[in-house]
Amino acid sequence: MLDDVEKRETLLEVNNIEVIYNHVILVLKGVSLKVPKGGITALLGGNGAGKTTTLKAISNLLRGERGEVTKGSIIYRGQPIDDLNPAALVRQGVIQVMEGRHCFEHLTVEENLMTGAYTRTDGKAGIKKSLELVYEYFPRLKERRKSQAGYTSGGEQQMVAIGRALMSNPETVLLDEPSMGLAPQLVEEIFGIVKNLNQNEGVSFLLAEQNTNVALRYSDYGYILESGRVVMDGVSAELRENPDVKEFYLGMSDDGRKSFRDVRSYRRRKRWLS
Repeated sequence: MLDDVEKRETLLEVNNIEVIYNHVILVLKGVSLKVPKGGITALLGGNGAGKTTTLKAISNLLRGERGEVTKGSIIYRGQPIDDLNPAALVRQGVIQVMEGRHCFEHLTVEENLMTGAYTRTDGKAGIKKSLELVYEYFPRLKERRKSQAGYTSGGEQQMVAIGRALMSNPETVLLDEPSMGLAPQLVEEIFGIVKNLNQNEGVSFLLAEQNTNVALRYSDYGYILESGRVVMDGVSAELRENPDVKEFYLGMSDDGRKSFRDVRSYRRRKRWLS
């Protein structure tokens, strides 16, 4: 399995980056990862581990929050993208779906989707084809296409956010916390659609997710962040069977199910960060 992942062409490569906010707060401390073409790569960890910051470093959205990459490099298809603005990066085929969905509440579902095509240069026919593709994968959005987005459900708004990203005709999607605030059945539906988009349309995904169990079932490879550092990585199927991952992220150990609150943080840090 690892050989299959390693043989794939690398689309995105993050090399030993550090991120500082407000010139003083060190958030990422030497993070490195690779996203292969045609794969689903998971970026895992608890709240505050640095997942969102990593995605924003890649998509160049840090400056609006007084953050900056101070060390390392970010490479896409062999070329540095550190200095590209977000719109230029979208034209290169990389787009981020922000945490919390961020729909334009006063616009209809279809109007929201169409805003994702603003960088397209292939004409109305190409945009229409992309819209039909979005409705094929998200039939619920087709039903609600004339509804005001602010009055749709949380799950539907997440679908709008992903569909809007697809309207840019991306090669790689950075997906931030797609399960946040959704019922388990909707989470499975969203991840199932992501998997189908990956397998059928060839879209590569880097997804940041706290729901380790779901993310490892749908992804090919995973990186676990703790306090701004990558502390473990590997093929997703193998990470799911790793005793540390089972105990600290899946709530299980060899002694049976275990609450995360019962685990002393210094044991985890001693094992992984020493």
